[in-house]
Amino acid sequence: MRQGRVFARICGVEGGVVEDVGEDADGAVVVHVRPRARRASRCGVCGRRSPGYDRGEGRRRWRALDLGTVRCFVEADAPRVRCRRHGVTTALVPWARHDARHTRGFEDVVAWLATQASTTAITRLMRVSWPAVGQIIRRVVAETEQQRPDRLAGLRRIGIDELSYRVGQRYITVVVDHDTGRLVWAREGRDRATVRAFFDALGAERTAQIEAVSSDLGRWVTGEVAASCPQAVLCIDPFHVVALATGALDIVRREVWNDARRSGDPQAATWYKNARYAVWKNPENLTGRQAAKLAEIQHKNRRLYRAYLLKEQLRAVFQADDADTAVVILKSWLAWASRSRLPSFVKLAKTIRAHRKGIEATLRLRLTNARIEAVNTTLRLIVRRAYGFHSAAALIALAMLTVGGLRPDLPGRG
Repeated sequence: MRQGRVFARICGVEGGVVEDVGEDADGAVVVHVRPRARRASRCGVCGRRSPGYDRGEGRRRWRALDLGTVRCFVEADAPRVRCRRHGVTTALVPWARHDARHTRGFEDVVAWLATQASTTAITRLMRVSWPAVGQIIRRVVAETEQQRPDRLAGLRRIGIDELSYRVGQRYITVVVDHDTGRLVWAREGRDRATVRAFFDALGAERTAQIEAVSSDLGRWVTGEVAASCPQAVLCIDPFHVVALATGALDIVRREVWNDARRSGDPQAATWYKNARYAVWKNPENLTGRQAAKLAEIQHKNRRLYRAYLLKEQLRAVFQADDADTAVVILKSWLAWASRSRLPSFVKLAKTIRAHRKGIEATLRLRLTNARIEAVNTTLRLIVRRAYGFHSAAALIALAMLTVGGLRPDLPGRG
């Protein structure tokens, strides 16, 4: 019947036969279907043809995409079969995932929307509950992971970082493939055991194929990379190195500010307190007022200005045109910082010497955490849009959907 084929396409039940179309007491459209013979009597988990067991719960409804402004349901028998592998389970239906109460097309739309909008917006648009959105996301991610190639295969250059997803020091560790820009692995936690879990999941053979790893200076990453993946070149992210120099500079600024305050000169103390942005910001980003204040610092306090120059020269290390020039500048910076008589920079020089091999590797390979920060920016947007997550599992599922390459195509637009 041509009308039946039309409704089958509209409701996303091409694998079924439309028997009747009606309307329930609430005014919703109900499409009565049955699976085609070749799709019947199969295990709902693995799809293996299996002998029938009983009628199960009788008739069942699956929510389909709305027909305009009218709700639509697909209704069919839901018998159970006895699978040799999975035991007694509900029979497979081609229009819905196992244990789902929504059609496959409906769930794909919800999953796609989850990467673009807040859960509240989705619940209002699709007229589903908040928990249902989370369950749909987990089902779509689980199925897509099984169908697509192993996302941990072929990794050569990776980046490891952490992301805070909830107040109270709640973190997830993320691993990004530098070559594809995709999130390939994530787990709750921020310690060596979490990083070790990634290499365990990767396996010894694939771990041996890793050529380079970018990270910050955290020992929980660098220590485990050295232990579990010793052949990989560790590249220290430049942003975190320069951030340490900015922190050392601010220690000097606060010391100068407190010295002025203790000397009984509140006006000078306030002036140095308000000089924070003049010494923090990059020279090309200074306003005219801040540039004037920086020039005044050069004449008023050589100690603070020396700290500023040390910060800027360390920035210049990562802005050099070639690796050899950058290594020479870094060597010069270490010598200057060590004899600068600024304790915070002397301490920083010791830290950089401890990580010098990783920093020089960054200068030669030009491998940074920029891709990871881009992924983390997207994940922070997801957290903010959802007003936080109670569990890391929910965030990780949505992260894989959004930036892990698991997002489904909209029905009819694949």
